[in-house]
Parts: sequence; structure tokens; C-alpha cells
Amino acid sequence: MSIQATKQKFGTAPVFFTAISTILGAILFLRFGYAVGSVGFWGVIGIILLGHLVTIPTALAISELATNKRVEGGGEYFIISRSFGLNIGATIGFALFLSQAISVAFYVIAFTEAFEPFFSWVQNNMGLSLPRQVISVPAMLILSFLILKKGANLGVKALYFVVAILFISLVLFFLGSTEYSATSDFSLWTAQFKGSGKFFIVFAIIFPAFTGMTAGVGLSGDLKNPSKSIPLGTTAATLIGMIIYFFVVYKLAGFASSEDLLEHQLIMSKIALGGSIVIPLGLAASTISSAIGSVMVAPRTLQALSIDKSFPSKSVNNWLSRGRQKDGEPINASLITCIIAMVFVVLGDVNVVAEIISMFFMVTYGSLCLISFLNHFGASPSYRPSFNSKWALSLLGFLTSIWVMFKINTLYAFSAVIAMSLLYLFINHYHKKRNGLESIFLNSLYQLNRNMQVFLQKAGKKKSREWRPSAICISRDSFKRDNAFKLLNWISYKYGFGTYLHRIEGYYSKSTYKQSQEELSRLIESFDKIENHVYVDTIISPSYTSAIAQAIQLPGIAGMENNMVIFEFDKENPESLDSIIENYALARSGNFDFCILGSSSLPINPKNNIHVWIRSSDTDNANLMILLSFIISGHPDWNKTDIKIFNICKKEQANQIRQELDELVVSGRLPIMNSNIEIIHEQENVSSRELINQYSAEAGLTLIGFRGETLKHEKSELFKGYKALGNVLFINANSQKTIE
Repeated sequence: MSIQATKQKFGTAPVFFTAISTILGAILFLRFGYAVGSVGFWGVIGIILLGHLVTIPTALAISELATNKRVEGGGEYFIISRSFGLNIGATIGFALFLSQAISVAFYVIAFTEAFEPFFSWVQNNMGLSLPRQVISVPAMLILSFLILKKGANLGVKALYFVVAILFISLVLFFLGSTEYSATSDFSLWTAQFKGSGKFFIVFAIIFPAFTGMTAGVGLSGDLKNPSKSIPLGTTAATLIGMIIYFFVVYKLAGFASSEDLLEHQLIMSKIALGGSIVIPLGLAASTISSAIGSVMVAPRTLQALSIDKSFPSKSVNNWLSRGRQKDGEPINASLITCIIAMVFVVLGDVNVVAEIISMFFMVTYGSLCLISFLNHFGASPSYRPSFNSKWALSLLGFLTSIWVMFKINTLYAFSAVIAMSLLYLFINHYHKKRNGLESIFLNSLYQLNRNMQVFLQKAGKKKSREWRPSAICISRDSFKRDNAFKLLNWISYKYGFGTYLHRIEGYYSKSTYKQSQEELSRLIESFDKIENHVYVDTIISPSYTSAIAQAIQLPGIAGMENNMVIFEFDKENPESLDSIIENYALARSGNFDFCILGSSSLPINPKNNIHVWIRSSDTDNANLMILLSFIISGHPDWNKTDIKIFNICKKEQANQIRQELDELVVSGRLPIMNSNIEIIHEQENVSSRELINQYSAEAGLTLIGFRGETLKHEKSELFKGYKALGNVLFINANSQKTIE
């Protein structure tokens, strides 16, 4: 059973009436009088305006999103899940469904307030204090029976009837008068703003009234034309509801004293014509219409969640997604909704839960506004809604939602965030393959990255920057060994940036391009198993030289120019050394530091430390090797390693060099102990290669510098003869680096 299998039969009117009946619901009749008495006319106007800083941008965001692509069943959940991905969508969707289901109970309990005269009569004449469940439980049972038996068709027909009663009761309220109004000097100029300390307390009481504006969106799967009905119905209900709020508040402030407003919950009945009858009737109509709206919408959210396999049980998903054969009604999801609502109706008091519900609604509204903003910022060509909001309004709605959440109740806000985070981790655990925030974040990141790159390029021209490695590594042996990638990842973890290029030999063609995409996917999948901070790509080229020429002209992934090239060869089979050496001049022509990793088949053991070898003829490379050893040791793989520096020099230079190295370590704030600096005297019959083999046979990684002049004479022999060592990184610095 798919969402689209539901018969799409409704137009704009059900969206509007579902929303407006919830907006003009229980809170309007039961709490607005208290609000005006507590914070005054201007205080409530401020609350309405603040609330609509959330609801109007959300209504516009929904309208925009609904006109870009067809919104199927699930309403707000469908929009969020198709933008942020199914896992985050399910997290918010579960919270949204629970809020909608408990809202049914909230409205049914509020419905019992319309029977206050009955409860008072029983109390006065029989001495019985009846619980509200005497009315609420039968009302919930009747509502459940009608929804389960007749479905949304009956719900929509009932909406027209109850909205008519609601409209009549409001008209009679505005036509009513009181003795107080005859003597009151109330006007906009004399209206008060009082009790500022209670502002957000009253806001928390009033805000659930504003949440009704998205009630009609949940009917999306039943609409003939969602892209027309959702924008028109939602925005009309939001704006008309806000205007009615203003007039109701004005009427209350001018026709009742503060004492009466605070003392009488149904103060509207004392103002309206025939108020003792029409206001309880209007309250009953508004609450039952809100309950009908919620009990129609909640099952559709739950059904959409189950169709997307959001539950860990396949049988649960199949059962909840099932619709009634004759009309597609989500019968099983409706049953669960009614059961949840009945539980809270029996409990009888959902005031605390209602505040938590507001938190989840806030998260939903904030998410919708954020989606709209990110779509504007991302500027994807596929985002072409026929209804356009403004990015500034969407951003304002998102920020206001988050701010208001914490202002209403910081503890509940944190609780909601923690609960949803834990729920997301759980969903992500059993839906590991449904990763990603999809293209909405990617498009925004592309735009942000583009702007940052341009900014950094301009900034880089104006001032010199401190050195940090931005390295390119080129290898065609990626599937044979991963030592080069590991080295680049160590460099890139915290202090540097790295681009790993897997070389495919050949000319660029349809077949080599297909090969490059397949091998790139394999590489990303294999590297994804570790904490990866390297950008991975492929390069197609007929020769090593052309590949290097292409690679060194690539822009740096971080916005700064690349300044280091890393090559790699197998120490046991060093055939590729010659082609690396042949391209030394090419790489150095671009002012790159030149590094060659001699990969060993021996496992890398970080506990055996990093060894840095410095020779008297190697001063240009010394600082780069020390800096690289420090950068590599910053990776968690090396967190228990020590850096050891060995300096081979003439005996008469030993004291001076020792002093210089000690001062360098101290002034450079390098994590190298004095005991790990060793000065080795040159010996006539002992080569530096022999000394390195002797002292660094057990090292985790050995860094050795080399000079360009020596390379010209010795060529590949310069890198051979280190059989006792594991992995060796040979380094040739373009210029001497400063350690400050």
C-alpha cells in the first residue's frame, strides 16, 4: 500500500477549515481572557506577534515547499524527510505524530469545559464532584468510532458543521456588550502592557493555539492538488486567524475588567449575546473540530512513517501502512492514534504534556523554515517553487523557533532535544544504510564553499600566511597498499589538508571515465571505515608526468594553494622510483615540497615512535621534518608516541647543535623531551645510512631529508639500503620553514 494509492479527493476547503478550526480552538475560548488579564492588551498583542514570527514564516515555507514538488501523504513529515533524509525525517516524524495524537486528547479534555454548567449543577444539587472523564471518555469513544468507521470523509463533513457553529458563536461574541464596557475608557492609547515577568509564562499557555496553522497540511495525501490547496488553505487560515485574535483581544480588554478576566475561565460567555449557550456551544464546536482535525492528520503521519520503513519491525511497518481497501483510509494507524489519545484522556491532565508537545511542534516548524532557507541559499536549479517566500523570513522563523523553545521552558527544550537525539541514534542504528542529509545541505555547502574559496583567494593575495601542509598524493597502487593514504590522513587530521588522487593509466574516454567512477566508489567505501579527513578523487592520464602536471595545478581543497606533493613506492619492489625521480624537477618548478614515502610490508607500530634524522648538510629540510613529525603525532593513531630527533654532525659542532635544537624545541613549544634529542658524531668509516639502520630499526616512522644535488648524482640509489627500517618518509623542502 503506497501513499499514492489513497484516493485523492479533497480540495482547498478541508485544508483551510482543518487549520482555522484548530487555530480558533480551545485556547482562544479558555485562555485568552486569562492572558489579557495577566499581561494586558499590548502584552497579548506582543505574544500574538511573537507567535506569528514562527507561524507565518512556517506557513510561507510550507507553501513554497509544496509548490516545488508534489507533497504526498504525511504532510510535514513528508517534506522534512525528503529534504533532511529519512532518518532525521523519521526522528522528527515520530515526535510530530506523538504530538498530534496527544493533541487529540488535549482537545477532547478541553471539550469537557463546555459542560461546566452541567458539572456545577450536579455539584450544587447532588453534592457530587464528577470527574471530567464522565464526558471526555464517551466523547473520545464516539470520535474514535466515527473516524474508524467513516474516516476522513465524515471528518471533513463534520468540520463544515462545527466551523459554522464556531463562526456564529464568534459573531455573537463580537455583538455582545457588558455594563463594564459602558463605563470603560479603554482605547488603544490607554491599553496596558503589564506583568512583563509573566510574558513567557503566558506565551507558553497561549502558543498551542498557533500550532493549528499546519493542521491541514497532514491531509496532503488526500488532496487533488496539494501545490494549490496547501499554500492557499494554510496561509489564509494563518492570516485570518491572526486578525481574529487581534479583535478578540480588543473585545476582551474593553468589555471585561482584569479581575473578571482572571477569575472567569469562560469570560467570553459573559460578553456574548446569549453567551451562556453560544460560547459553551462554540467551545464545544471548536474543541471537537480541533480534535477531528488532529485525529485525521495524526494517522496519516504514522502511515507515512511506516511506509518509509521507519520502525525496526517489518511486520509493524506493513500493518501500520495498510489502508482500507474501499477508500484508502489508514485504518490501522487511526486505531493506534485513538488508543494513544484515549490513554491521555483517561489520565485527564495533559497540561505538562501539552508544553512538551509545543517543543516538538517548535522543532517541526523550525525544520520547515530551515529547509526553505537552505533551499534558497543552496540555489539548486531543481528548486523552482511557483510560490516564493523570502529567505530572510525563513531564517527568522527558524531562529525564532529555537529561541522561543528555550524561553518557554529551558528544561523541556533540552529534554526534547536530548530525546530526539537519542531517537535519531536509535533510528540510525537500525537504518545504517539510510545515511545523509541529502542534497539540501550539499547545495548549501557548495555555495558556502564557493564563497569561502573566493574570499580566501582575495585574502591570500593581501597578506602572507603561516605555513601549514596542503598536500597532494598521487598513486596507482591504492588497492595494493594504503600506507600513502594513511600518511596523508595523519597529516590532514588536525593541522593540514590532503587530496589523494588515484591514477588510472590511459586516455580520457567513456570507458576510462566509467572505470574511474567505479574505482572512486570502491576507494571511498574502503576509506569510509576509518576516520577520514582526506579528499579522494581519481585522475586519468596516459603518463605519470602528465598526471603530475595536472595534479599540481589543482586548487587546494581548503582554499589555500597546495604546497606539497607526496609520492610512494614499494621498498621491496622499487621499480616506480625512477619515474618519481624523473618528475622531481617538474614538481619543484611549482615551489612544492617533495616527499617520497618508502612503503614497507611491515605493520606500522606507532608506539615505536617517530624518528627524525638531521644531517649537517641538511639544514633546509630540518624544520620541515620536525614540523611534519609534530603534525603526524597529532593524529589519534600516534597519541602515545614520542618524537625522537637524531642529528649527525662533526664532533666539534655537537655542543652548538645541541644548544640550537634545545632552544628550537623550547621556543617552538614542541612536545619533544630533551632526552629524545640525540647528537651522533660523524665517523669516517660509518655512513649515515648505516647509523639510521642501526638506531631506527624499530621506529614506527622514520623521516629522512635529501638534497636535490644529491638526487641528481645518486638517483634511485639515494632511497635504497634502508632494509632494516619500516616505513620511511624522504623529504626535500622547497624552502626552510620557520618554527615560531
